[in-house]
Amino acid sequence: MRGSYFLVIRLDGDKEIRTKGRTFRLRAGHYVYVGSAMNSLEKRVARHFKREKRLHWHIDFLLKEAELLRAYLIPSDERLEERLSLEVARRGEPVPGFGAGDVRVKTNLYRFEEEPDETLTEILENLGLNWKIVKSEADVKDMRW
Repeated sequence: MRGSYFLVIRLDGDKEIRTKGRTFRLRAGHYVYVGSAMNSLEKRVARHFKREKRLHWHIDFLLKEAELLRAYLIPSDERLEERLSLEVARRGEPVPGFGAGDVRVKTNLYRFEEEPDETLTEILENLGLNWKIVKSEADVKDMRW
């Protein structure tokens, strides 16, 4: 399955997240990461829930230090990552330079003071998109559309 996804992440305290080439200073709060997987959406999202993995993308380094609460899987043959990121940017505080290496937005990570689920469902409904919420790697593997 192809598509995009939101990861809803909680960072309990202020932290410096060091990736291979950068350091990001993040404040405590909720974060939404916008991603895409145009080959295997389920495998990509399941990987994000794994605690033990090779650290490759910026999000891997953040998830090592934070809690992944849930993911929204958004199946689509259309590349929606940039559009979704622009929508989340209107409501969240952007973290410049985080992710987004293959799209024309400045970031794919946004901070929210409160739980962002109401905002995310509003975005998805306004765009007329289908989605499912999963809370674990097992949920992804057991998911039925």
